[in-house]
Amino acid sequence: MKKIIVIGGGIAGASAAYYLSKQYCEVILIDREDAGQATNAAAGIICPWLSQRRNKKWYFLVKEGAAYYPDLIRMLEDDGETDTGYKKTGGIVLHKEEKKRDKMIERAKQKVEDAPEIGEVTSMDASEVMKMFPYVSTEFYGVHVSGAARVDGKKLRNSLINGMKKNGGQLITGEAELVMNNDSATGVKVDHEVISADRVIVAAGAWAPHIFRQCDFELDVSFQKAQIVHLGVEEDTDMLPVVMPPGDQYLLAFDEHRVVVGTTHENGVKMDDKVTAGGVHEVLGKTLNIAAGLAHAELIETRVGYRPFTPDFLPVVGPFPDIHHVYFVNGLGSSGLTSGPFIGKEIAKMALDEHSLLNPNDYPVQNVIKER
Repeated sequence: MKKIIVIGGGIAGASAAYYLSKQYCEVILIDREDAGQATNAAAGIICPWLSQRRNKKWYFLVKEGAAYYPDLIRMLEDDGETDTGYKKTGGIVLHKEEKKRDKMIERAKQKVEDAPEIGEVTSMDASEVMKMFPYVSTEFYGVHVSGAARVDGKKLRNSLINGMKKNGGQLITGEAELVMNNDSATGVKVDHEVISADRVIVAAGAWAPHIFRQCDFELDVSFQKAQIVHLGVEEDTDMLPVVMPPGDQYLLAFDEHRVVVGTTHENGVKMDDKVTAGGVHEVLGKTLNIAAGLAHAELIETRVGYRPFTPDFLPVVGPFPDIHHVYFVNGLGSSGLTSGPFIGKEIAKMALDEHSLLNPNDYPVQNVIKER
Protein backbone atom coordinates (compact mmCIF):
# COMPACT_ATOMS: atom_id res chain seq x y z
CA MET A 1 0.00 0.00 0.00
CA LYS A 2 1.44 3.37 -1.04
CA LYS A 3 1.70 6.16 1.50
CA ILE A 4 1.17 9.62 0.01
CA ILE A 5 1.47 12.99 1.72
CA VAL A 6 -0.29 16.07 0.34
CA ILE A 7 1.08 19.47 1.37
CA GLY A 8 -1.51 22.23 1.11
CA GLY A 9 -5.21 22.09 1.93
CA GLY A 10 -6.56 24.44 -0.73
CA ILE A 11 -8.95 23.23 -3.40
CA ALA A 12 -6.39 21.20 -5.39
CA GLY A 13 -4.71 19.65 -2.35
CA ALA A 14 -7.97 18.83 -0.59
CA SER A 15 -9.35 17.28 -3.78
CA ALA A 16 -6.20 15.19 -4.26
CA ALA A 17 -6.35 13.97 -0.67
CA TYR A 18 -10.04 13.12 -0.96
CA TYR A 19 -9.48 11.09 -4.13
CA LEU A 20 -6.54 9.26 -2.56
CA SER A 21 -8.58 8.43 0.54
CA LYS A 22 -10.98 6.45 -1.65
CA GLN A 23 -8.16 4.39 -3.19
CA TYR A 24 -6.00 1.61 -1.81
CA CYS A 25 -3.40 3.83 -0.17
CA GLU A 26 -2.60 5.75 3.01
CA VAL A 27 -3.00 9.51 2.76
CA ILE A 28 -1.96 12.37 5.02
CA LEU A 29 -2.92 15.98 4.31
CA ILE A 30 -0.73 18.66 5.90
CA ASP A 31 -1.90 22.27 5.96
CA ARG A 32 -0.69 25.35 7.84
CA GLU A 33 -4.19 26.88 7.92
CA ASP A 34 -2.77 30.18 6.69
CA ALA A 35 -4.96 33.24 6.72
CA GLY A 36 -5.53 34.39 3.15
CA GLN A 37 -5.76 30.93 1.62
CA ALA A 38 -7.40 31.50 -1.76
CA THR A 39 -9.93 28.69 -1.44
CA ASN A 40 -11.26 29.83 1.92
CA ALA A 41 -11.96 33.33 0.60
CA ALA A 42 -13.22 32.37 -2.84
CA ALA A 43 -16.72 32.45 -4.24
CA GLY A 44 -16.73 30.41 -7.41
CA ILE A 45 -18.73 30.69 -10.60
CA ILE A 46 -18.76 27.41 -12.51
CA CYS A 47 -19.46 28.61 -16.03
CA PRO A 48 -16.29 28.41 -18.13
CA TRP A 49 -17.84 27.78 -21.52
CA LEU A 50 -18.49 31.40 -22.49
CA SER A 51 -15.03 32.70 -21.63
CA GLN A 52 -13.28 34.55 -24.43
CA ARG A 53 -9.88 33.32 -23.28
CA ARG A 54 -8.52 31.37 -26.25
CA ASN A 55 -5.87 29.19 -24.59
CA LYS A 56 -6.98 25.64 -25.40
CA LYS A 57 -4.94 24.05 -22.61
CA TRP A 58 -6.56 26.34 -20.04
CA TYR A 59 -10.02 25.69 -21.49
CA PHE A 60 -9.48 21.94 -21.23
CA LEU A 61 -8.88 22.28 -17.48
CA VAL A 62 -11.95 24.40 -16.78
CA LYS A 63 -14.21 22.42 -19.11
CA GLU A 64 -13.23 19.14 -17.46
CA GLY A 65 -13.44 20.81 -14.06
CA ALA A 66 -17.04 21.83 -14.64
CA ALA A 67 -17.90 18.36 -15.94
CA TYR A 68 -16.38 16.70 -12.84
CA TYR A 69 -18.43 18.66 -10.29
CA PRO A 70 -21.68 16.63 -10.39
CA ASP A 71 -19.78 13.37 -9.80
CA LEU A 72 -17.72 14.92 -7.03
CA ILE A 73 -20.76 16.30 -5.24
CA ARG A 74 -22.50 12.93 -5.45
CA MET A 75 -19.46 11.22 -3.93
CA LEU A 76 -19.32 13.73 -1.10
CA GLU A 77 -23.02 13.34 -0.41
CA ASP A 78 -22.56 9.55 -0.32
CA ASP A 79 -19.93 10.19 2.37
CA GLY A 80 -22.45 12.23 4.35
CA GLU A 81 -21.12 15.64 3.28
CA THR A 82 -24.25 17.50 2.22
CA ASP A 83 -23.17 21.09 2.93
CA THR A 84 -20.70 21.33 0.05
CA GLY A 85 -21.44 24.93 -0.92
CA TYR A 86 -22.21 23.85 -4.48
CA LYS A 87 -25.51 24.61 -6.19
CA LYS A 88 -26.57 24.58 -9.83
CA THR A 89 -28.43 27.87 -10.22
CA GLY A 90 -27.88 28.84 -13.84
CA GLY A 91 -26.00 31.96 -14.83
CA ILE A 92 -26.37 35.20 -16.77
CA VAL A 93 -23.66 36.83 -18.88
CA LEU A 94 -24.38 40.53 -19.30
CA HIS A 95 -23.80 42.67 -22.38
CA LYS A 96 -24.68 46.27 -23.15
CA GLU A 97 -24.75 45.57 -26.90
CA GLU A 98 -27.31 43.23 -28.41
CA LYS A 99 -24.92 42.18 -31.20
CA LYS A 100 -22.26 41.03 -28.72
CA ARG A 101 -24.88 39.05 -26.86
CA ASP A 102 -25.96 37.31 -30.05
CA LYS A 103 -22.36 36.46 -31.02
CA MET A 104 -21.79 34.94 -27.58
CA ILE A 105 -24.89 32.77 -27.99
CA GLU A 106 -23.53 31.50 -31.31
CA ARG A 107 -20.17 30.62 -29.74
CA ALA A 108 -21.81 28.91 -26.79
CA LYS A 109 -24.05 26.74 -28.95
CA GLN A 110 -20.98 25.56 -30.88
CA LYS A 111 -19.55 24.18 -27.63
CA VAL A 112 -22.62 22.26 -26.49
CA GLU A 113 -21.69 19.04 -28.30
CA ASP A 114 -18.28 18.87 -26.61
CA ALA A 115 -19.61 20.13 -23.25
CA PRO A 116 -23.25 19.15 -22.75
CA GLU A 117 -22.97 20.41 -19.17
CA ILE A 118 -23.67 23.90 -20.57
CA GLY A 119 -27.35 23.03 -20.70
CA GLU A 120 -29.70 25.41 -22.50
CA VAL A 121 -28.37 28.74 -23.80
CA THR A 122 -30.99 31.45 -24.32
CA SER A 123 -31.09 35.19 -24.96
CA MET A 124 -32.61 37.63 -22.48
CA ASP A 125 -33.74 41.22 -22.77
CA ALA A 126 -33.30 43.73 -19.94
CA SER A 127 -36.65 42.98 -18.34
CA GLU A 128 -35.93 39.26 -18.27
CA VAL A 129 -32.52 39.88 -16.70
CA MET A 130 -34.03 42.04 -13.97
CA LYS A 131 -36.75 39.50 -13.30
CA MET A 132 -34.19 36.77 -12.72
CA PHE A 133 -31.64 38.93 -10.83
CA PRO A 134 -33.57 42.00 -9.62
CA TYR A 135 -30.58 44.09 -8.53
CA VAL A 136 -29.10 44.50 -12.02
CA SER A 137 -29.40 47.87 -13.74
CA THR A 138 -31.76 48.25 -16.68
CA GLU A 139 -29.34 48.64 -19.59
CA PHE A 140 -28.07 45.05 -19.89
CA TYR A 141 -28.96 42.30 -22.31
CA GLY A 142 -28.25 38.77 -21.11
CA VAL A 143 -27.22 35.27 -22.13
CA HIS A 144 -28.69 32.66 -19.80
CA VAL A 145 -26.78 29.40 -19.29
CA SER A 146 -28.83 26.81 -17.45
CA GLY A 147 -25.84 24.61 -16.54
CA ALA A 148 -23.95 27.27 -14.58
CA ALA A 149 -23.40 26.79 -10.85
CA ARG A 150 -21.94 28.51 -7.81
CA VAL A 151 -19.68 27.20 -5.09
CA ASP A 152 -18.53 28.43 -1.68
CA GLY A 153 -14.82 27.60 -1.63
CA LYS A 154 -14.58 27.29 2.13
CA LYS A 155 -17.52 24.90 2.41
CA LEU A 156 -16.30 22.73 -0.46
CA ARG A 157 -12.80 22.52 0.99
CA ASN A 158 -14.17 21.53 4.39
CA SER A 159 -16.38 18.88 2.80
CA LEU A 160 -13.42 17.39 0.93
CA ILE A 161 -11.30 17.24 4.07
CA ASN A 162 -14.13 15.80 6.15
CA GLY A 163 -14.75 13.18 3.47
CA MET A 164 -11.07 12.32 3.40
CA LYS A 165 -11.04 11.77 7.15
CA LYS A 166 -14.17 9.61 7.00
CA ASN A 167 -12.38 7.44 4.45
CA GLY A 168 -9.36 6.96 6.71
CA GLY A 169 -7.20 9.91 5.71
CA GLN A 170 -5.37 12.01 8.29
CA LEU A 171 -5.16 15.81 8.61
CA ILE A 172 -2.16 17.38 10.31
CA THR A 173 -2.00 21.12 10.99
CA GLY A 174 1.54 22.42 10.77
CA GLU A 175 4.37 23.53 8.51
CA ALA A 176 5.78 20.82 6.26
CA GLU A 177 9.36 20.57 5.03
CA LEU A 178 10.50 18.06 2.42
CA VAL A 179 12.88 15.39 3.73
CA MET A 180 15.50 14.62 1.11
CA ASN A 181 17.88 11.74 0.43
CA ASN A 182 20.12 12.97 -2.38
CA ASP A 183 17.66 13.87 -5.18
CA SER A 184 14.68 11.97 -3.76
CA ALA A 185 12.03 13.03 -1.29
CA THR A 186 11.49 10.37 1.36
CA GLY A 187 8.77 12.19 3.30
CA VAL A 188 8.22 15.40 5.21
CA LYS A 189 9.10 16.94 8.54
CA VAL A 190 6.28 18.57 10.50
CA ASP A 191 7.05 20.27 13.82
CA HIS A 192 10.29 18.25 14.22
CA GLU A 193 8.52 14.95 13.44
CA VAL A 194 9.65 13.09 10.31
CA ILE A 195 6.88 11.28 8.42
CA SER A 196 8.01 8.92 5.69
CA ALA A 197 6.09 8.59 2.42
CA ASP A 198 6.36 6.97 -1.00
CA ARG A 199 5.18 10.11 -2.79
CA VAL A 200 4.59 13.76 -1.87
CA ILE A 201 2.18 16.11 -3.63
CA VAL A 202 2.90 19.81 -3.09
CA ALA A 203 -0.22 21.94 -3.62
CA ALA A 204 0.73 24.87 -1.43
CA GLY A 205 -0.42 27.73 -3.66
CA ALA A 206 1.21 31.09 -3.00
CA TRP A 207 3.30 29.56 -0.20
CA ALA A 208 4.97 26.89 -2.37
CA PRO A 209 8.18 28.84 -3.12
CA HIS A 210 9.14 28.69 0.57
CA ILE A 211 8.93 24.88 0.58
CA PHE A 212 11.22 24.48 -2.42
CA ARG A 213 13.61 27.23 -1.36
CA GLN A 214 14.59 24.91 1.49
CA CYS A 215 15.69 22.45 -1.23
CA ASP A 216 17.62 25.20 -3.06
CA PHE A 217 15.04 25.69 -5.81
CA GLU A 218 13.70 29.13 -6.70
CA LEU A 219 10.19 29.14 -8.14
CA ASP A 220 8.62 31.80 -10.33
CA VAL A 221 5.24 31.64 -8.57
CA SER A 222 3.59 34.93 -7.68
CA PHE A 223 0.29 35.86 -6.06
CA GLN A 224 -2.53 38.28 -6.61
CA LYS A 225 -4.49 39.66 -3.70
CA ALA A 226 -8.28 39.45 -3.95
CA GLN A 227 -10.77 41.28 -1.74
CA ILE A 228 -14.31 39.90 -1.96
CA VAL A 229 -17.31 41.64 -0.39
CA HIS A 230 -20.35 39.92 1.12
CA LEU A 231 -23.62 41.85 1.20
CA GLY A 232 -26.83 41.11 3.06
CA VAL A 233 -30.24 41.57 1.41
CA GLU A 234 -33.80 41.01 2.55
CA GLU A 235 -34.89 38.95 -0.46
CA ASP A 236 -34.46 35.17 -0.75
CA THR A 237 -31.16 34.42 -2.46
CA ASP A 238 -31.15 30.62 -2.48
CA MET A 239 -31.67 30.20 -6.23
CA LEU A 240 -30.46 33.48 -7.69
CA PRO A 241 -28.28 32.87 -10.77
CA VAL A 242 -24.63 33.79 -10.93
CA VAL A 243 -23.98 36.98 -12.89
CA MET A 244 -20.96 37.73 -15.10
CA PRO A 245 -20.85 41.37 -16.22
CA PRO A 246 -18.44 42.83 -18.78
CA GLY A 247 -14.96 43.17 -17.30
CA ASP A 248 -13.44 41.31 -14.38
CA GLN A 249 -16.21 41.58 -11.77
CA TYR A 250 -18.87 39.07 -10.75
CA LEU A 251 -21.98 38.76 -8.62
CA LEU A 252 -23.32 35.60 -7.09
CA ALA A 253 -25.60 34.67 -4.25
CA PHE A 254 -25.14 32.32 -1.34
CA ASP A 255 -28.01 31.05 0.76
CA GLU A 256 -29.29 32.98 3.76
CA HIS A 257 -29.83 36.37 2.07
CA ARG A 258 -26.21 36.87 1.03
CA VAL A 259 -24.87 38.32 -2.24
CA VAL A 260 -21.14 38.09 -2.93
CA VAL A 261 -19.45 40.65 -5.17
CA GLY A 262 -15.88 40.90 -6.31
CA THR A 263 -13.13 41.17 -6.80
CA THR A 264 -9.89 43.11 -6.70
CA HIS A 265 -6.86 41.93 -8.68
CA GLU A 266 -3.93 43.39 -6.74
CA ASN A 267 -0.38 42.66 -7.86
CA GLY A 268 2.86 43.56 -6.12
CA VAL A 269 1.30 43.97 -2.66
CA LYS A 270 2.23 42.49 0.69
CA MET A 271 0.64 39.30 1.96
CA ASP A 272 -0.82 41.10 4.97
CA ASP A 273 -4.48 39.95 4.91
CA LYS A 274 -5.70 43.53 5.36
CA VAL A 275 -9.06 44.69 4.08
CA THR A 276 -8.35 48.10 2.55
CA ALA A 277 -10.56 51.11 1.95
CA GLY A 278 -9.36 51.28 -1.65
CA GLY A 279 -10.14 47.63 -2.28
CA VAL A 280 -13.66 47.82 -0.89
CA HIS A 281 -14.26 51.10 -2.74
CA GLU A 282 -13.17 49.50 -6.03
CA VAL A 283 -15.39 46.44 -5.60
CA LEU A 284 -18.45 48.37 -4.48
CA GLY A 285 -18.01 51.06 -7.11
CA LYS A 286 -17.88 48.56 -9.97
CA THR A 287 -20.69 46.51 -8.45
CA LEU A 288 -23.11 49.43 -8.10
CA ASN A 289 -22.42 50.46 -11.69
CA ILE A 290 -23.77 47.05 -12.68
CA ALA A 291 -26.29 46.36 -9.93
CA ALA A 292 -27.56 49.66 -8.54
CA GLY A 293 -30.24 47.73 -6.67
CA LEU A 294 -27.60 46.61 -4.15
CA ALA A 295 -26.98 50.17 -2.93
CA HIS A 296 -29.00 49.58 0.23
CA ALA A 297 -27.59 46.12 0.97
CA GLU A 298 -25.87 45.56 4.31
CA LEU A 299 -22.07 45.31 4.23
CA ILE A 300 -21.51 42.03 6.10
CA GLU A 301 -17.84 41.15 5.60
CA THR A 302 -14.88 41.28 3.25
CA ARG A 303 -12.72 38.22 2.67
CA VAL A 304 -9.11 38.32 1.51
CA GLY A 305 -7.35 35.61 -0.49
CA TYR A 306 -4.15 35.19 -2.49
CA ARG A 307 -4.45 33.59 -5.91
CA PRO A 308 -1.25 31.85 -7.08
CA PHE A 309 -0.09 32.61 -10.62
CA THR A 310 2.63 31.37 -12.95
CA PRO A 311 4.41 33.62 -15.50
CA ASP A 312 2.10 32.63 -18.39
CA PHE A 313 -1.07 32.37 -16.23
CA LEU A 314 -1.43 28.65 -16.98
CA PRO A 315 -1.37 26.07 -14.16
CA VAL A 316 1.56 23.71 -13.86
CA VAL A 317 0.81 20.08 -12.99
CA GLY A 318 3.01 17.01 -12.81
CA PRO A 319 6.22 15.48 -11.44
CA PHE A 320 8.71 17.97 -10.06
CA PRO A 321 11.91 17.91 -12.14
CA ASP A 322 15.11 16.91 -10.31
CA ILE A 323 13.28 15.71 -7.18
CA HIS A 324 12.09 12.14 -7.41
CA HIS A 325 8.73 11.15 -5.87
CA VAL A 326 7.44 14.76 -5.69
CA TYR A 327 4.41 15.97 -7.66
CA PHE A 328 3.58 19.64 -8.00
CA VAL A 329 0.49 21.68 -8.81
CA ASN A 330 0.27 25.47 -8.77
CA GLY A 331 -0.91 28.56 -10.60
CA LEU A 332 -4.66 27.87 -10.68
CA GLY A 333 -5.35 31.61 -10.51
CA SER A 334 -8.84 33.08 -10.62
CA SER A 335 -10.40 29.94 -12.15
CA GLY A 336 -9.14 27.70 -9.34
CA LEU A 337 -12.54 26.73 -7.98
CA THR A 338 -13.60 25.60 -11.45
CA SER A 339 -10.52 23.56 -12.35
CA GLY A 340 -9.10 22.74 -8.90
CA PRO A 341 -11.13 19.63 -7.99
CA PHE A 342 -10.40 18.04 -11.37
CA ILE A 343 -6.70 18.95 -11.26
CA GLY A 344 -6.41 17.58 -7.71
CA LYS A 345 -7.94 14.27 -8.77
CA GLU A 346 -5.64 13.99 -11.78
CA ILE A 347 -2.41 14.72 -9.93
CA ALA A 348 -3.46 12.14 -7.33
CA LYS A 349 -3.76 9.64 -10.18
CA MET A 350 -0.24 10.52 -11.32
CA ALA A 351 1.10 9.91 -7.82
CA LEU A 352 -0.59 6.49 -7.84
CA ASP A 353 0.84 5.68 -11.29
CA GLU A 354 -2.70 5.59 -12.70
CA HIS A 355 -3.64 6.90 -16.12
CA SER A 356 -4.39 10.62 -15.98
CA LEU A 357 -6.46 12.68 -18.38
CA LEU A 358 -3.86 15.42 -17.96
CA ASN A 359 -0.65 15.42 -19.98
CA PRO A 360 2.07 16.97 -17.79
CA ASN A 361 3.84 18.10 -20.95
CA ASP A 362 0.96 20.52 -21.54
CA TYR A 363 1.40 22.07 -18.07
CA PRO A 364 5.17 21.74 -17.50
CA VAL A 365 6.41 22.30 -13.97
CA GLN A 366 9.79 23.21 -15.46
CA ASN A 367 8.27 26.54 -16.54
CA VAL A 368 8.23 27.85 -12.95
CA ILE A 369 11.70 26.72 -11.89
CA LYS A 370 13.99 29.74 -12.11
CA GLU A 371 17.23 28.29 -10.78
CA ARG A 372 18.81 25.85 -8.38
